[in-house]
Amino acid sequence: MLIEIWSDIMCPFCYIGKHHFEKALASVDFANQIKVAYKSYQLNPETHFTPGETVYSMLSKSKGMPIEQAKEMTSRVVKMAKETGLTIDFDSNIPANTFKSHILIHFAENKGKASDMKERLFEAHFVSGLNIENDDVLLQVGESLGFSAEEIKDALSSEQYAYAVKQDIKEAHHIGIRGVPFYLFDRKYAVSGAQPVASFVEVLEKSFSEWKANNPGIQMLNDQDGDASCGPDGCTF
Repeated sequence: MLIEIWSDIMCPFCYIGKHHFEKALASVDFANQIKVAYKSYQLNPETHFTPGETVYSMLSKSKGMPIEQAKEMTSRVVKMAKETGLTIDFDSNIPANTFKSHILIHFAENKGKASDMKERLFEAHFVSGLNIENDDVLLQVGESLGFSAEEIKDALSSEQYAYAVKQDIKEAHHIGIRGVPFYLFDRKYAVSGAQPVASFVEVLEKSFSEWKANNPGIQMLNDQDGDASCGPDGCTF
């Protein structure tokens, strides 16, 4: 059964949701019959690295609030991440364009490492405070997964991968996706936001049961590893 996940590296709820979903998937006995496809989405394609720009200053501008209030708003997601076992450091977080990150995820998908690449990019962005728009940073992330500098450079300049990213985004608009993370189960059930693990388990069991009934002779073997979401107007901190 296919599960498609649209998300963006700059979205903290996508990071949290990835871990909730993976915990849910690991808890079901049919996980090896699930194929996960990671889809690209850009919350703000106009965003680019600007020296001195912070998450707080961006929130302050977009929502018309004082910096201190912007800092207070992010405390909810920091706490939510901590409860999931993750660290999100908004003090060091660098706003940047994510298009190249999505290119690397598509590249890694062909090597069976899409989930790992996505995880390393989330860590670079939210934990290490690195500029994921910078090619040197992306080389560092790719090399940490065993890819060569030449492979990463070729991927970043590849029209094929850039086209795949654009097609994912185009498909998201066609489906009507307005926020991420967005999960599509067997093209039948949709789940939006970093839902609790139990909620993911419920949808997994329901969708797989129906898929299995409709495909009794098919087994897809694959060993891949709330309302909390981000949309065009920002994240619901």
